[in-house]
Amino acid sequence: MESGNLSAVTKFIFTGFPQLQERGFLYFLPLLFIYTFIVIGNLMIFFAVRLDARLHNPMYNFISIFSFLEMCYTTATIPKMLSNLISKQKTISFSGCLLQMYFFHSLGNAEGVLLAVMAIDRYVAICNPLHYPTVITPQLCAQLSAGSCIFGFLVLLPEIVWISTLPFCGPNQIHQIFCDFMPLLNLACTDDSVILVQDVIHALAILITGLIISLSYIRIFIVILGIPSVEGRKKAFSTCSSHIAVFLLFFGSVALMYLRFSATYTPFWDRTIALTFSVFAPLFNPIIYSLRNKDMKHAIKKLICPQKVFNVSSRQFSLQFSIQMELLHKILTSKRLEFKRIIQLV
Repeated sequence: MESGNLSAVTKFIFTGFPQLQERGFLYFLPLLFIYTFIVIGNLMIFFAVRLDARLHNPMYNFISIFSFLEMCYTTATIPKMLSNLISKQKTISFSGCLLQMYFFHSLGNAEGVLLAVMAIDRYVAICNPLHYPTVITPQLCAQLSAGSCIFGFLVLLPEIVWISTLPFCGPNQIHQIFCDFMPLLNLACTDDSVILVQDVIHALAILITGLIISLSYIRIFIVILGIPSVEGRKKAFSTCSSHIAVFLLFFGSVALMYLRFSATYTPFWDRTIALTFSVFAPLFNPIIYSLRNKDMKHAIKKLICPQKVFNVSSRQFSLQFSIQMELLHKILTSKRLEFKRIIQLV
């Protein structure tokens, strides 16, 4: 690109996979499988919660919204990665780059806020269980879910609009696997101090959200450790263990990527960390939420094989009915014998 022409950059070239020129298809298939698993897994969790009346409570509602955001979050980047792996020209338009960055980070912000809401929900449920039904009402649950999504999309809009006004006079090579703030701002013909300000703003947002979640779970741990019975401690911990695992996975990778400040990584580690929070973290979330929860597993089985679940439920009902009838028969028999004895005595 010509450096003298400020309007020359109309598209960007991804250089995140320089070694994939001849082996792109070998990476395409695993990534396609992962993306398919993420979409199907999160959709199953979303619909399982919506269709199973037993899961109609705030905790599962938040999980279903988070799963839906995860599916959209990966859709903002992975399809473009897939097309770049099998295409010779690994490019993206300027507007496409801004849109990808906006949706990716807006959905990520919404997830971060929702994780904070889920931590507060677990805090109230475990630390103040008697007040939970009156505090976390269905109306508040819907407002918090909608507020997380609205906040995530609105808070980033001014920044994207500002970036769209910056002059990009070349070069146009993005050293990453998708459009991100730092790789893109490094290409802008502007003062480096602006980039530093952006770093500080993003770091503060991550630290504040992470601090709220961490303090909530620290308080939860203190309360759980104070429960006298071992069974009670296990039951209380099981209700928030999945949330903690997702929080550590999500914020751990995000912190490595965006709390580095002046530290620099090698290109290999840069792309590895980017893949962790954009691909691998969403991959494990459906597994974490489904495998560690019996109600969720039952709802998913019911969604996949409704007839089988119905047959099992019917057999269980028939067995219980036969047991009850046998018990009733024994009671009636004993009463009849007692009645005969009374008659004989009379």
